[in-house]
Amino acid sequence: MARQEQDWNNLEPYVYKTIRSSRLYEQIVKQIEDSVLKGTLKAGDQLPAERELAEQFGVSRTAVREAIKALGEKGLVESYSGRGTFITDGTSHVIRQSLDLMMRIGQADGSAHLAEVRSILEPEIASLAAERAEEQHLDSMREAVSVMDSSMHDAEAFIEADLDFHLALAEAAANPLILSLIDSIVGLLREQRMRIFQSDGGPERGQYHHKRILKAIESHDSEKARQCMRAHLKQVRQDCGASTAQRQSAAR
Repeated sequence: MARQEQDWNNLEPYVYKTIRSSRLYEQIVKQIEDSVLKGTLKAGDQLPAERELAEQFGVSRTAVREAIKALGEKGLVESYSGRGTFITDGTSHVIRQSLDLMMRIGQADGSAHLAEVRSILEPEIASLAAERAEEQHLDSMREAVSVMDSSMHDAEAFIEADLDFHLALAEAAANPLILSLIDSIVGLLREQRMRIFQSDGGPERGQYHHKRILKAIESHDSEKARQCMRAHLKQVRQDCGASTAQRQSAAR
């Protein structure tokens, strides 16, 4: 999800108050929540670094860390290693929690249902992205592909870049509902990608399709983008099936 860094110098006259209490992190949470409710902070805005926030609030970095954790649990922020902490759309967090709960209590065949949802949504998302993508979206996709290229043996880095690629596609579609829907299933997508990464040759096959999709988006060819995404999802289903078969065989 491409996000812009908030210009904190332009937030005057709204100034955070120095905190004097034994429950410091709760007051930090309250002030940031108030900023969101008042529109001072919006979905996609980046919070300052931990050290800078600690200085602004007049507290320790530990208190800031606790507050960020609490805000994450509320679905108001999301943190990305090496990139920072961002204000999120809380509604997608609620949907994500519901979907994760369904998976845990066995009310859904996760793999099959997720594949079905993706086959409905993502080819059309790719088609819209080809029509509407701006240079910033293309830059995000290119960066994600580049990171994946250099992370073929680093599951965590590869998977996060893979997710970034698909979120950039959803952003390029320029429909906030689409972005919320894709953002809400990120947890499920991450689990699926882990299985694919462990499948022999899975990352290489995924990259082949990512690059074809990117080329279609760059050419603003909506039909080609749709076809390339369908081919990619077919490959994903095949790799998921192969991974499942390998696990079942190993368990015997």
